[in-house]
Amino acid sequence: MKHAHKHLIAAALLALGFAATAQPAPAPAPVTPEARAGGSHHGNMGHHGRMDPAKMQERMQQHMAQRQAQLKQKLQITPAQESAWTAYVAAMQPPANMQRIDRAEFARLTTPERIDRMRALRAGHHAEMDKRGEATKTFYAALTAEQKKVFDAENLRGRRGGHHRGHHA
Repeated sequence: MKHAHKHLIAAALLALGFAATAQPAPAPAPVTPEARAGGSHHGNMGHHGRMDPAKMQERMQQHMAQRQAQLKQKLQITPAQESAWTAYVAAMQPPANMQRIDRAEFARLTTPERIDRMRALRAGHHAEMDKRGEATKTFYAALTAEQKKVFDAENLRGRRGGHHRGHHA
């Protein structure tokens, strides 16, 4: 009897756990007219809550420049390493002609055309990642053993963090 009682309690707790996870997510906060017009604290947001691509690009570049300056300082780049650093930083910059999907154009494509377009975009992204990876290896080879330890730690820290989603090698 005691054994059946434990099973009943376990089943009840399990059911409560499933019920709690099945609760619907809270509704998002209503969008006010000022937020729709871009007048709220989300001033970089455009139509439908999407961030203005130009502002987003600017913020990303500022963040990247700040992070590179911090890394350069932590690595204590010597004058002899300056050209390797400059080449590395240049290779890490996003390409000016980075292809993005034009949603209106994409909507007009057939499914097979969309698949081909996505494959072409993926190939371009992979080529960029490969280029950055090789540039990183070349720069890494120019570092001292102590600088390599710092670089390894900084590179790992940057990938682990919650809000850092860089696409660097």
